[in-house]
Amino acid sequence: MRLRLAAGGPAALKVLAAAQAAAAPVRLSWGGPAEQPLSPLCPPWVPTLELDSGTVLFSPNAICQYFFLASGEEPTDLTNQWLEWEATELQPAVLAALYAQLVQEKKGVEAVAALGKSLTYIDHSLSRKGTAYLAGDAKSVADVVVWGALFPVLQDDSRLPDELKALRTWFQSMSLSEACRKAADSVLVPKGLLEFKSYLQKQPPPCLAMERPTSNEPEEEEASERALTEEEITAAADAWARGAAALPKPWQPQKPVLPVEGMRNILITSALPYVNNVPHLGNIIGCVLSADVFARYCRLRNWNTLYVCGTDEYGTATETKAMEEGLTPQEICDKYNAIHTDIYRWFNISFDYFGRTTTPQQTTIAQDIFQRLLARGFLVQDTMEQLRCEGCQRFLADRFVEGICPYCSYEEARGDQCDKCGKLINAVELKRPQCKLCRGIPVVRPTQHLFLDLPKLEERLELWLEQSWTKGDWTPNARYITRSWIRDGLKPRCITRDLKWGTPVPLDGFRDKVFYVWFDAPIGYLSITANYTDQWERWWKNPQQVELYNFMAKDNVPFHSVVFPCSLLGADDNYTLVNHLIATEYLNYEDGKFSKSRGVGVFGDMAKDTGIPADIWRFYLLYLRPEGQDSAFSWSDLMLKNNSELLNNLGNFINRAGMFVCKFFGGTVPAMVLTPDDKRLLARVTLELRQYHQLLEKVRIRDALRCILSISRHGNQYIQVNEPWKRIKGDEEDRRRAGTVTGVAVNMASLLAVMAQPYMPGVSAAIQAQLCIPPDCFVLGHDFTCTLPAGHRVGTVSPLFQKLEHDQVEALRKRFGGGQPEDLTLVPQAKLIPPTSGSHPAPALGTPLAPSDPQLIQELVEQVAKQGNHVRQLKASKAEKVLVDTEVAKLLELKKQLALAEGKSPEVPVPKGKRKK
Repeated sequence: MRLRLAAGGPAALKVLAAAQAAAAPVRLSWGGPAEQPLSPLCPPWVPTLELDSGTVLFSPNAICQYFFLASGEEPTDLTNQWLEWEATELQPAVLAALYAQLVQEKKGVEAVAALGKSLTYIDHSLSRKGTAYLAGDAKSVADVVVWGALFPVLQDDSRLPDELKALRTWFQSMSLSEACRKAADSVLVPKGLLEFKSYLQKQPPPCLAMERPTSNEPEEEEASERALTEEEITAAADAWARGAAALPKPWQPQKPVLPVEGMRNILITSALPYVNNVPHLGNIIGCVLSADVFARYCRLRNWNTLYVCGTDEYGTATETKAMEEGLTPQEICDKYNAIHTDIYRWFNISFDYFGRTTTPQQTTIAQDIFQRLLARGFLVQDTMEQLRCEGCQRFLADRFVEGICPYCSYEEARGDQCDKCGKLINAVELKRPQCKLCRGIPVVRPTQHLFLDLPKLEERLELWLEQSWTKGDWTPNARYITRSWIRDGLKPRCITRDLKWGTPVPLDGFRDKVFYVWFDAPIGYLSITANYTDQWERWWKNPQQVELYNFMAKDNVPFHSVVFPCSLLGADDNYTLVNHLIATEYLNYEDGKFSKSRGVGVFGDMAKDTGIPADIWRFYLLYLRPEGQDSAFSWSDLMLKNNSELLNNLGNFINRAGMFVCKFFGGTVPAMVLTPDDKRLLARVTLELRQYHQLLEKVRIRDALRCILSISRHGNQYIQVNEPWKRIKGDEEDRRRAGTVTGVAVNMASLLAVMAQPYMPGVSAAIQAQLCIPPDCFVLGHDFTCTLPAGHRVGTVSPLFQKLEHDQVEALRKRFGGGQPEDLTLVPQAKLIPPTSGSHPAPALGTPLAPSDPQLIQELVEQVAKQGNHVRQLKASKAEKVLVDTEVAKLLELKKQLALAEGKSPEVPVPKGKRKK
């Protein structure tokens, strides 16, 4: 394997030291940031390791861990915790200190000020454990990684405060070791340091994560392990002691849901899906699922919330589909509306009302807005040059024309908008246009149409936008797209079309025309609400009391931020305009795009046939929600996230907490006597809960999900450190400690049930049923309280998640990869609450695959290490043989997946047993 390093790069130090400490057989090469990287994903100054299989690793910690794993030293839970702490806490502080030294030329104590808390933390850990090294009495990968991060800043121990004696001793020992000394001599050469200084000078000053305010800007995840204050710990203990009484009482709105004076009234819409298109995973996460998470969160906060959506049913596409299937347009709409309804019901989308646009209310409201615009002089008549296909004998709707974009030369631009540059287009502006129906060349013909006079409304629009952007939360892409459209100058926008299937235009001379879909469709939000309640105006003509959230993908932004607001502003009837416009980027499928015609990707009507429960789909789509940039669905990553984050992290913690209550305490929550460590845990969980609130209030849905997983990780560590299964067998004090740990853990599980409800409502309901959580506790406060007090009885506890097997996922990958038969045999994950672990048959050994992505390999390395440590702990505690064998089988399976990901043959060794003499 080949290791490439940049001299002077701080990360190179720990990687080279790890290679030498583990005696890794690497071919070393030196380069600089300007050279061509081994992978296009590699940022400058980051070491890269090219394995013999061709796979490239470029995470420094993953490379270090790989070296030690290859030498036969499997990391423990403690080393994994140190590596995670180094990556999330220490590295940002080190970068700030390096910037202070090299760029700002600070000296002495001032130069290492950013490291203060981190150095104290290391010293405290070493002193408390009384060990020579971070993870025990022997040097480990954690020592090399942490030392490698610190040494470029400290160089020697003279910069360490005198009182940090344990840290000083450890740092001296590491610096004098042969592997570290040689690495420092090789990496920290003057020329390389000058190059790195030059690089730093071009970067903005580092800002530590804990100093950043929560905003809607896409930023790195805030570090959760900041130091706690005594005030926070005391406040957390006080809130815990108040119990369920500290929670607000759950509030149920009247039916139909209407605005309430004095309450926060939240109106939520998701972009209306076009009725003919079966939604794929990207459509679902971009609109209805994201809005559903936020709506569920709002209800848990006792905010008066109405969530409406429906199918957009008018337009040429419906007429064409009807001709294809030999049905009327209304029959087509009825058919596909039912398909949409069924899909969203399966995904557990909690609409208050899911309607459609082909209703009398749509006609009434759209025509009223039109008449008000006409009366106020915001509509103009003009002759429009329009493309007509002589072969089809019809004027072509914009979306049925394709050609070359006149702005960016994208070759597949639609007649209304370019998907590449985002600019709105008139179809006649396209170069080399083609009819999408017959592939004929359309001709330009004149026709009279009505236009919304956007230039006349521009001043009103900009004034409103300034107010909305100041008070509301618009995603950065929504602001950018809106600014770019206004910057180019608003032009009159045609609002009529030469079609039959649509809302009729109520004006002489235009009665043979209908409203253009992008004038008509957003009015569907109003008419759908009007079908829900005849008091719809209390929502839509009440901006003083109502907050409006629009959810959509970025291609819909101009119509919701410019065209529709202009229609309502011009109508001048006190309409509720959007306060918060939430737009996602695009979700791609593996290495390409979703395509129903080519059979590529998972569409909504197919997801339930995979055997994977709806909540797993919801979790994974929300985990990779494209908030700041495009993201891609990956079957391998779905399997990994299910097995690691859900099964081994969240599910493992909740199941253990509940099982301890049942097994050790007869199903009754034991008495709890909190220690200082317990109170610190309460404070830590409270911080995560409050961060969860801050993120969701800014609609940063993906980032808030990490807070749930972080709490369960804290819970798993808490259980692992305190070992209640051992203490329950000890003296009275040990048994009391086991009771406290179990009681705190099961209350953490109760909190997670509520926090997870917006993301996985089925799983949340299962936890609520298993732990018998009182309904009055199913509400979100800002403090972690004891909702399951001593004496509370839990129900039957069973696993929440089921492992996804490699063969199962590979079958699904082939099935949805295009051009493959769809009747492949699948291993269903049929039930939300699966059989207990160990009941799965061992999968057959696979054949070597092409090398997978480095992130997958890194995560598999970490999973192997974690499971290996778990097996060792089971053996050390003399657990039952059947349990040990089950966990060993899981370890072997993970090692097989790692081998396959690296492109190797998965030669899994047979578990060792005692030899007969």
